[in-house]
Amino acid sequence: MKKTLVSALTTALVVGAASTTFAAANPFSDVPADHWAYDAVSQLAADGVIEGYGDATFQGDKNITRYEMAQMVAKAMAKKDVSAADKAMIDKLAAEFSDELNNLGVRVANLEKNADMVKWNGEMRYRYYSDRKDGQPKENKDLLRFRLNPTAEVNSNWAVHARLDADMNMKNDDTSTSTAKLKRVYAEGKYDNFDIRLGKMGLFSDESEGMTLDDEFSGARVQFGNVLKTTLEAGRWSGINSIKDQAANYQGIAFTGDEGKLSAGAAYRHFTSDALKGFTKYSKDNNEDTANVWSVGLGYRFDSNWKLGGAYAQNTEADDFDKAYNVELAYKGAQNENAGTWGAYAAYRYLGENTAFAPTYDTYSNIKNKKGWEVGAEYVPFKNIHTYASYFDGKDLANSDIKTKTLFGRVSFFF
Repeated sequence: MKKTLVSALTTALVVGAASTTFAAANPFSDVPADHWAYDAVSQLAADGVIEGYGDATFQGDKNITRYEMAQMVAKAMAKKDVSAADKAMIDKLAAEFSDELNNLGVRVANLEKNADMVKWNGEMRYRYYSDRKDGQPKENKDLLRFRLNPTAEVNSNWAVHARLDADMNMKNDDTSTSTAKLKRVYAEGKYDNFDIRLGKMGLFSDESEGMTLDDEFSGARVQFGNVLKTTLEAGRWSGINSIKDQAANYQGIAFTGDEGKLSAGAAYRHFTSDALKGFTKYSKDNNEDTANVWSVGLGYRFDSNWKLGGAYAQNTEADDFDKAYNVELAYKGAQNENAGTWGAYAAYRYLGENTAFAPTYDTYSNIKNKKGWEVGAEYVPFKNIHTYASYFDGKDLANSDIKTKTLFGRVSFFF
């Protein structure tokens, strides 16, 4: 009976044992039928520390091996909140099968390491836009996004990252119009103060906190430095225009750094594409195919709550709407892992569309080329649930008599 019970408890473990390499102790030697370990394991099963199969049967009356016994002991050792008597029994079993547990421990550690080589996180996001511009119909949007961010470890220095986005417009409640895209996929190698990325990756204007760019590009990026970081980028960027075969050739260099309460950055980015010829008042002869964007940013944190930041950028090749600048005062800030945290900000933004190509601001989504004031707030009501709302009130840069307003809201669930 004891052997039948114990055999039933180990049915799920035998397969794993068959594919494992072992050390000094012979894992296939049987535990004698009169060994005290049978009684100990039977008691642990009765106490619910080890769970077996419901039918309590096994093929024949096969003796259990030392390695199979060690597997059961390992499962028992992983249990929490066991009684003092069961804990003493588990410790006694662990001492008896220490050699097998050492072998099993190496195997489990390797399996855990391999499992950790692929990690996933993601987000479900709801967004609401309400854009209003004088002389144009009000435009509202209700959007859902599901995002996955897998990371796969290659070795101690290299990993592969990806981002998959699936978007749906809730206005028509039609999933046939939803889209799923592989937004990013790149390999990254980290060596002390040196980082290299190859593939399709994020393109973000760090020095100006996303005022000119928050998108993706295909190519290569190298970053090095400690306090002062230098970033070199080169590749292709399709976001300069919706016509994908007119993707711009792109090269950029940026310097960013933090020292105490001060943060600063400067960058130069060069784009070449026929798509620029279609931009609003880009050049007088409508024949310019290059963009040279210079940008600088500066931030100062007064204390743990208050931060003031500003940035300026200019495209020296554009004839109109050739500059962008931003000043923002932020208070506190929400942390997704800490429920109850919140933050707020007030900002003035001037966003010429021939320089602010793809800024990070949500209020720039539908109505571009504008200036005005923006206020916003964020709050984490529950862990990993982030809420955010902002309001922009400004004017069109092409005609200051035309007012533009945008109300934006977002709820994100992180996992």
